[in-house]
Amino acid sequence: MFCFVDESGNTGLELFDANQPSLYYGVLCTQTNLDLVAEPLLKKLRKQMGVDRLHANHLGVARLTEIAKPLIAFSKKKDLRFSFFKVSKPDHALISFFDQVFDSGMNDAVPWHHYFTPLRYVLLFKVAFLFDDDLAKTAWNARREKDSKRCAEMLVDICTQLLDRINQLPDERSQEIISGALKWAIAKPFEISYGVGNYDSELQISPNLIGFQQVLHSICTESEARQKPVKKITVDRQTEFNKAQAELAVWYKNLRGHKTEMGPGMPTFDYTHMPEVPPTFLPGDESAGLELVDITLWIAKRIVEDKPVSPELRELHYVQAKRGRLDEVSLDALDHRWKHLLSLPEPNKPLPADFEKHFLEQEAKRKVQVEAL
Repeated sequence: MFCFVDESGNTGLELFDANQPSLYYGVLCTQTNLDLVAEPLLKKLRKQMGVDRLHANHLGVARLTEIAKPLIAFSKKKDLRFSFFKVSKPDHALISFFDQVFDSGMNDAVPWHHYFTPLRYVLLFKVAFLFDDDLAKTAWNARREKDSKRCAEMLVDICTQLLDRINQLPDERSQEIISGALKWAIAKPFEISYGVGNYDSELQISPNLIGFQQVLHSICTESEARQKPVKKITVDRQTEFNKAQAELAVWYKNLRGHKTEMGPGMPTFDYTHMPEVPPTFLPGDESAGLELVDITLWIAKRIVEDKPVSPELRELHYVQAKRGRLDEVSLDALDHRWKHLLSLPEPNKPLPADFEKHFLEQEAKRKVQVEAL
């Protein structure tokens, strides 16, 4: 299996560019090496268009539509499968704050089941509600801070502002849990380890690397579905993040064969079929596969952003995407995935005795931590 990866909307570690609020990744998978088998067709189409490369952003809807039919036929013949991933950058800043400050492994005032079960998403939405845009930007700047003392000072200020807003939450239990966690972080900011140690660590928390995790998991899943090993992963070359992407791929390769349980009711991370080959980074004009994924990613981005797309280009996207995967890192996506929690029925009988004991013990530990502050 051969995979070709491109991205769009890259603003690096700057998450609050109103013109590019989302980062997108596109992955094109096939059982043949597109750099070989697609080159004759693309050479013909480049000549037809009078260009050195079929760059979607340069050609636009009208000119791409002229070559859609042969691309559709080729996609069907070679069973090209396109997967599409999105990271909402402003939401990533909030999720990153939550995952660091409310991790019960770091913050002793957060009970285990409020982080390692689906209750974490209820808590995340409540915490996110307390933020405004300015405070979210401050939280992201603090997350990127390399000086530990300065980061601790920023974290204390952020948590203090959130604590001042706690009465905006409508239920007392959320106020109790969140205020306790914030007070603990204010008292022990260095134990949260909120900042980054160096530039390489900073890259690892970027939306680019969060999106690339989705890419690697999708390739893993596609390899399992097709029962085909991954022979090559070709990624569009760009200077800032390729090194970090390669390091992440090695880390995932080392997890190959393992499954990781997050907690009761939570997804399982399955690394059984994680690719063993490292990514190959090439300029887009040196790979026919990257040329093709650039086109489909451009179309997919226009579709999700509700921009005009011709019927022919929609068909090209559908032919490739109908067997692909779609995922998104955002508060809206998490709400869509977990909102069924709100409609679960109330328990009609007491909890099992061991469950009741566990929750009582967790609550007692939480209270001890908060009262000791």
